Amino acid sequence: MDEPQTEKYASHDPNYIVRDKVYNFMKFINMGSIFVLLIFLVASNPSSATPSPTSSPSNNSTCPVSMNYVQTVPWNISYCHNFQPLQSQYQTSTSLCCQTLLSLFGVALAQNLKKNSLFQLPNLPTSISCLQHFQSNLTSLSLPNNLVSSCFDPQQFVITPDICARIQNMEDWFARLGSTPQLDTACKPDLSDRNQCTKCEAEGDKVQQKLSAIDGNESHSQDCFYFTALYMAGVANQYGPESRGALSCILILLLNSQVDSRDSHRALRLGLFIASLAVLVIVLLGLGVYFWYIKRRSVENLLAYADLQEERFRLRLRPNTVLTWFEIESLVRATNNFSPQNFIGRGGFGTVYKGILPDGTMVAVKRLEESNYQADDLFYSEVEIVSNLKHRNLVPLRGCCVVDENHNLEYRGRYLVHQYMPNGSLQDHLFPTELDNQYTKKSLTWTQRKSIVLDVANALVYLHFGVKPAVYHRDIKSTNILLDADMRARVGDFGLVKRSSESTSHLNTIVAGTRGYVAPEYALYGQLTEKSDVYSFGVVVLEIMCGRKALELSSSGAPVFLITDWVWSLMRSGNIGEALDASLLVDKNCARNIMERFLLVGILSSHVMFASRPTILNALKMLEGDIEIPPIPDRPLMHGHYVMYDGDGSGMSSECGFVSS
Repeated sequence: MDEPQTEKYASHDPNYIVRDKVYNFMKFINMGSIFVLLIFLVASNPSSATPSPTSSPSNNSTCPVSMNYVQTVPWNISYCHNFQPLQSQYQTSTSLCCQTLLSLFGVALAQNLKKNSLFQLPNLPTSISCLQHFQSNLTSLSLPNNLVSSCFDPQQFVITPDICARIQNMEDWFARLGSTPQLDTACKPDLSDRNQCTKCEAEGDKVQQKLSAIDGNESHSQDCFYFTALYMAGVANQYGPESRGALSCILILLLNSQVDSRDSHRALRLGLFIASLAVLVIVLLGLGVYFWYIKRRSVENLLAYADLQEERFRLRLRPNTVLTWFEIESLVRATNNFSPQNFIGRGGFGTVYKGILPDGTMVAVKRLEESNYQADDLFYSEVEIVSNLKHRNLVPLRGCCVVDENHNLEYRGRYLVHQYMPNGSLQDHLFPTELDNQYTKKSLTWTQRKSIVLDVANALVYLHFGVKPAVYHRDIKSTNILLDADMRARVGDFGLVKRSSESTSHLNTIVAGTRGYVAPEYALYGQLTEKSDVYSFGVVVLEIMCGRKALELSSSGAPVFLITDWVWSLMRSGNIGEALDASLLVDKNCARNIMERFLLVGILSSHVMFASRPTILNALKMLEGDIEIPPIPDRPLMHGHYVMYDGDGSGMSSECGFVSS
């Protein structure tokens, strides 16, 4: 199965749905008592209205399970009413309608697992038959007849050994895992209870992690997630996959608010019977019902939309087993209502507060301030990418929170919860202010600086070479390098991160980053490559070794110092040693030749011409002395002119866009 993801769809406007239903209802009222009587007769005996779509002998003989549950479980069919295939198959299959149908089809797969001990369907003809059976039931609900063919590939449901720990059936499951009493116990009860659902999910996460570790192939982790969900719904839960708890908790199916669809059918028949006796009364009452219906449905749809937003985000995050979905109330308590005493700092995308979770864990809560669509994209980008990055030199993301427009305006927004870094940022130690008294007592030693440079380099090597596709940070700077309790560096703040598949060697219309750290070719032409991060890394190395800021401005905002130009001029004049921070030269035991090697790597990495820069992997090897530093190529004259400042000096812009400060 494909990874469940969702996206925004304006076509599912709740007000549009309300207007459409009300319009149809009023048309019905005006058609007269004879038509009402005919409808009543049909409604009284719904089995005679249309033949069962499951009556085909060929379907029943081929598909091992029945799909009749499609017509009985309380799933919300409105998400597929106006279904239209999108520009690409990927966009279509990840739409809200297709993801809802994927969860709905999961009921059949869970039933098949319980009945035949198979985690998927045995062959392609069986998969095709089941999907045809599935579509016929959807069609009977007056849904489009191209849903299944647009959303699914029959091959994706066929069992194969090249998937999650080579598991195909229950025998394989127990052979790999052994017994799972904790999972069976946690998922057995009614999962409509939220606390029980949380326990079941937690045990499921542990099993999925174990399966992924057994498999060893990261590309199979999503399959292990789905297999675990099928086991939880089809085998562990005593009420079965059609139960409301299993549908909403395990299969994450968006449900209607109706408790029992049969009750609504009885209510409909009763209403139609009354209408057949007194059409005139219904018409008079219809006006009152009309206004009541609009008000009631508006409220319901607002609540449904809020639930949908939370479910949508849970769908995006659910396969990742490390993240926690925080309630805003818990973050308010953790940060003492975001009190000034817990304020840590302000970044390019919001403010950061220190918090303490109920278990005593210290966290840093980043409160994003943007509320536009671009901010949404940045938030989802950071969460989706960073949640899958695991490296000792990256700041771990613990969880997140989204507070939409239905909540208190005071807390509306998006939040990220990171592991707390007790020693602040690199900038706090390199350039302490009067407010940073805890860092002014002692400057960074050579050993600490060397360790920090190597830590940052290792983090970037992981981003560029350790994950596929590669990840470009785009905002490497001293404020985004945090220090843990052992003074080890961790790269954080991934709000501008991009995958290489989105940006390799292409001209990007919007340039983002921080002035003084942005590579010239990116600032001027929007050309983003891995060498863009290398340039920023080189600037940070120069800051660490020289003890001077990357860029210094006058009171009017005009640039008066650019570290790359300054160090370059010292190197060309043969006085590179003068660039070293004076505090480093006090310790006579420090190897000056190694410090100068770090300076040269910083100069080479921040070279104006991106072709002259090393890859971050080669830069790391040069720092560690594994390879020699090549002769540094000459460069054009002073290149500070590529930075163009706006009127108030608050940002950096180029011909291609705007760069934040």
